[in-house]
Amino acid sequence: MIRVRLPLLQAVRLGLLAACWSVLSAIPLAAQDPSVTAPDAFLTGIPFTLTVELPGGVEPSEVVLRSADGTVLARDTILPFESATLQNIVLEDKKELPLTVEARGRITEVSKPMLPGWASLVPPLVAIILALVLREVITSLFAGVWLGCMFLAGYNPLNAVLMTISRYASPELAKPDHTAIVIFSLLLGGMVGVLSRMGATTAIVDAVSPLATSRRRGQFATWLLGLAIFFDDYSNTLIVGNTMRPLTDRLKISREKLAYIVDSTAAPVAAMVFVSTWVGFEISLIADSLAIAETQGATAATVSAFGIFINSIPFLFYPILALWLVLVLVVQAREYGPMLAAEQRAAMGQGLYREGAQLAGGDDESAAPATGVVSQWWMGAVAVLTVVVTVVPGLVTPGIRALPEGSAQTLSNIFGAADPFKPLLWGSLLGSIVAILLAVGGRKLSLVNAIHAWAGGLRSMLVAIVILVLAWSLGAVTQSLGTAPFLSSLLSEGLPVMALPMGVFVIAAAISFATGTAWG
Repeated sequence: MIRVRLPLLQAVRLGLLAACWSVLSAIPLAAQDPSVTAPDAFLTGIPFTLTVELPGGVEPSEVVLRSADGTVLARDTILPFESATLQNIVLEDKKELPLTVEARGRITEVSKPMLPGWASLVPPLVAIILALVLREVITSLFAGVWLGCMFLAGYNPLNAVLMTISRYASPELAKPDHTAIVIFSLLLGGMVGVLSRMGATTAIVDAVSPLATSRRRGQFATWLLGLAIFFDDYSNTLIVGNTMRPLTDRLKISREKLAYIVDSTAAPVAAMVFVSTWVGFEISLIADSLAIAETQGATAATVSAFGIFINSIPFLFYPILALWLVLVLVVQAREYGPMLAAEQRAAMGQGLYREGAQLAGGDDESAAPATGVVSQWWMGAVAVLTVVVTVVPGLVTPGIRALPEGSAQTLSNIFGAADPFKPLLWGSLLGSIVAILLAVGGRKLSLVNAIHAWAGGLRSMLVAIVILVLAWSLGAVTQSLGTAPFLSSLLSEGLPVMALPMGVFVIAAAISFATGTAWG
């Protein structure tokens, strides 16, 4: 009896399930409104793009875009399977807003701030002008970001302040690549702080000083040390300038010439060496530019941001020529202009610096060795080599694995295919650890003092990191405002492409000269 009834019950259950499924299948699903991705702001007369995520069953050709008065807007359409990309949409008046995107009777409204094209240039221009006037980069960058947020927040100043930190600074800092750059810069700054406090960097300078027995040799030794301390321009300036100053004073070399040699070696070297506090910032700029280029429809790059940086080194004409010019002037003992007058004044014993000159306090305690500490030059070399030896294999091995099949295994291709951020983090961390171990194990510093020196190195990078975050935020604001498309439409027909690098260089040089910083 049981054997007969059980199959019958199962058959009845299956039949009921099939009937329910047929009924449910016949009921049409509730239609979904199309999801639209739009720019943060529309610029008058500047083409923009909308991306429409299509509801199920809707074809891209069925998507209709209308202005506020119901006019169907002409646009180019790219038709992927699950979305429609509406390109080259142009608005001329605020009255055309809000836009409506319709798909099979379902409508989504799109309304963003509409601004004149020139407004997208105002935030970066204000940042530049304020930097020139105030000679203070952080305030200038913040003002540029805030002004851009003002445009996006409907000219509400309080909302703009809140938007500056919540919508731009915090998200930009939270990006994995940006976070890695900040940590790398902090760790490398910490390593430099320990090496400076334990006297290792000073020992490197002392090892070279006996060679400086004349004015020419003293200047050459300063140039050589500027190349040796390549991992950070700030540390280079403080260490080489403060340590060589007594020597150059004794040799009657003017302070102007010392400042020129130090300044013209510190930043150029740091800008070209892939293990420095500059490289993270440079890679971040390249990576952000690649991302912007891709959003503007450019073909994705076949190499990483780090690969582009490595390939750009032979074309860093200004740093290369700056280093070469210093060497030529030192070897030939040639001077010109105000530098000639300064050197003649110092050589004749009439003063190492001009009368009335205002001298900045260069004796930074964080860069000075602890009292009574005598270190050896090789300790600093070991810590720096630890970073290099960690970073290079960390780039080469994954880079070889990531190379596309058939690609030549050249150094630039390998570096280009590698992920640079992990090796840089590993190298800077191990460099900090090795520096602390050498300081404590060599009885140069106690563990407490070594950690304090490391923390002091972190603090020395704080201003640079604030500039980084604000620069990233300003870049994000200009992207939201459509600055790149506006400039492209403005200059594409009037500016030869070959003139762009020179134009960028001249503008950057003017800003750097006026503000006294290349980071700005």
